[in-house]
Parts: sequence; structure tokens; C-alpha cells
Amino acid sequence: MRVLVVGGGGREHALCWKLAQSPLLTALWCAPGNAGIAEVARCVPIGATDIPALVAFAVEQRIDLVVAGPEAPLTIGLADACAAAGLRCFGPSAAAAQLEGSKSFMKQVADAAGAPTAAWARFSDSALARAYVRTTGAPIVVKADGLAAGKGVVVASSVEEAEAAIAEIMDDRIHGAAGAEVIIEECMTGPEISFFALCDGVTAVPFGAAQDHKRVGDGDTGPNTGGMGAYGPPPIFTAAMQAEVMARCITPVLADMAARGAPFRGVLFAGLMLTPTGPRLLEFNVRFGDPECQVLMLRLESDLLPLLVAACETRLHEVPVVWRDESAVVVVMAAEGYPGTPRRGTVIRGLEAADAIPRAKVFHAGTALRADGAVIAEGGRVLGLAATGTDLRHARDTAYAAVAAVDWPEGFCRGDIAARAVMPPTAATGE
Repeated sequence: MRVLVVGGGGREHALCWKLAQSPLLTALWCAPGNAGIAEVARCVPIGATDIPALVAFAVEQRIDLVVAGPEAPLTIGLADACAAAGLRCFGPSAAAAQLEGSKSFMKQVADAAGAPTAAWARFSDSALARAYVRTTGAPIVVKADGLAAGKGVVVASSVEEAEAAIAEIMDDRIHGAAGAEVIIEECMTGPEISFFALCDGVTAVPFGAAQDHKRVGDGDTGPNTGGMGAYGPPPIFTAAMQAEVMARCITPVLADMAARGAPFRGVLFAGLMLTPTGPRLLEFNVRFGDPECQVLMLRLESDLLPLLVAACETRLHEVPVVWRDESAVVVVMAAEGYPGTPRRGTVIRGLEAADAIPRAKVFHAGTALRADGAVIAEGGRVLGLAATGTDLRHARDTAYAAVAAVDWPEGFCRGDIAARAVMPPTAATGE
């Protein structure tokens, strides 16, 4: 099969790396790709949101499957354009992608499906939003309604902090048009889990869980990011919890979307809070998480390609999902300045040494090749140093050994990815 992966981050590197192992694959392209992806796929200089150019390229190259990595091309109609051109695309239609593209739509669907989620209100007027916060009190959650690259959520511990977030999102428009409206939610408490299900419009099958680390600093301090590391499977997410999430969140939402005339095909990513009363839904995303995808691909025993095709053809019930009996950890290295303005153009060395460590894998995200062949930083989150192990401790130690092998003074990472999962609470948190 001839496959085109759309995107150029760590998630897409993981997808390309796994797809390249399929005996069904005959050719693999990635648009636009990055320096690491270029080792396993042919990179094409087409932007991930240039839908006409992507479809034209796919038609010209007789692509059998388009795999959408990020959410942006899906929300503007990549899958629809592919369908119109007679192409298979793993990913939802623009209508179904509104589960991520509009947080208010997601909340409406969750309520209609009876999925347990936080109480919420929507505002298009910042003064009314601030008045609501003053009435409700804190802690409280403020979210930009549209896409904000994982950075449009503020968990405010005080009314003043919530009002400041509303001003930045709605008045200053720090996330652009995504801040035209905000969602204000009750603040749920508990560990967060990323849970994934493959969907074909009718059937949903579990596709693993991971625990992400969103804050930029150790001990979950500092602003939210796109994700500074992840691990899986999370010991706290039990088989019983997975069954509950499938029954209460995934299956009824799949049915509700079909009833709306927007059947969901692709991967449905449920952000969950494990509250004292059980798992509750924080949000839906319509693509694999980044860096959670790296963890999933390292642990997946099954051939990924027939699974993705089955999702496109309403045949998921025919293809089993098999996992390796091991753990995986990924530590993100980011460029100085992230999650603000990252420093670009700095040279990264030691990648071969990191990749040579047994059971380690370097996933590229914001990298590029300079004319002289040097790998340089060209984004915020630049690398994912990942590893598998017989248990989380082994995987974590190996991932951090890979971090130590990288020579990049201008990069940084968190030092506590998966720490709570492998250490007693007092040792991991200092409490």
C-alpha cells in the first residue's frame, strides 16, 4: 500500500516509524515531515493545512491511504476532500472533527450522550464571563472554545487568575480566533489520563491509555504546554475503568455522532479525570495525542496499517489489537523559551548515540536538516527521547539515558516524567 502521513511532529514520526514496519507497505510519504521522519519516509514540502495540494499530491501518487496526524487539517476538511477525490483518509470529517474544534460542541454532545463531564457554561462576552466567575468562585477552569494547540486551557486557583485568563483569551486574543468564545467549567480533581479508541463510525475498540505531563516544569509547575512527556500503560487506569469509559463515554458518543449525521471515523482521544466518583470526561480530541502516540506506537504489537484501513472501511471488528507486555516512556526535549517563543536554529548533536541505546528510540518533532547535514531545532517541542522496558522504572531509566546522550545545551526537559508511577509519593513529590 502507498501511504501519505500528514504532519511534521513527534506524533507523525511515531506513526511513520510504525507504518514503515508493515509488510503491507510499498511506499511512504510524509507532508511536510521533519529530519527524523526523513529516515523512514519521503518528505514532501506541503503544509499540513494545504488541503488542495495534499489531495492533488495523493491523487498524483495513487495514494491508498491518507493518515491525518494533527487536528487542524481535519477540522478544515481534509477527510472530506479526500473522500470527494476517491481517497481513503484515516480521520473524521470536518463535522465530526468539531468534537475537538469546538469545546462547546463537544460539551453538547457529551451531555446528549450522557457522558459524565464537568458542569459548564459558554460565553461570547468577556464581561459576562468575568461576572460568572465572580459568582461561581474558584478554583475554576477557563478554556478557549476553538483550537489553541493544547495551550488554551487555564486552571485558575483564584477568581483574579480566572479573570486574567478571560482577558487574555477573549480581549487580547492570545490564541487568535479560538478565543472568540470561552467555556468555563467546574474544576474537577484527580489524575488525568489520555485514553484512545479506534472508531469506524459504528464500532469502537480500545486503543490504549497513557499519562501525559502538561506543565512545563518539574512537579507540574509553570504554564501548560503541548505535553512534556508521557508514559503507559498507566498503573492507575484499570481494566474496570477502561470498560466504564467505553460504556459511558465512547460508545454513546459514537452513537450520538452517527445520529447527528456525522459518524466518527478515526481515533477518538478522551481526556479523562479520574475523580473520587470515577472517570469523568475533560475533553475529546480527534487525533492521536503528542507525545502519547509515541508511547502507544512503541507498545503496539499489531500491524498498524490494517487497523487504520479497517477504521476507514467499517471493519474494525475484524482486526484484533495486540499489545506488547511492556511499558514505554517518552521525555520531551524543548527549545529554550518554550512554551513562549522558542529559540530556533541551534545544533543538536548526540542523536545517533541516543538511538543506539538498547530499547531507546529518538522521535523528532521540531527538527530540520541544515544544508551541511546538521540537525537543528526548528520548533518548541523538538525531540522525544523514548524507551520501552519490562516495567515503567526500566523504561524511564532508559529514556533518561537517551536524554543524557543528547548534546544540546539550548534544550531542556522535565526530570520527573513518570516519577510518581515508579516512586513512592514522598520520594516523587517531596511531600
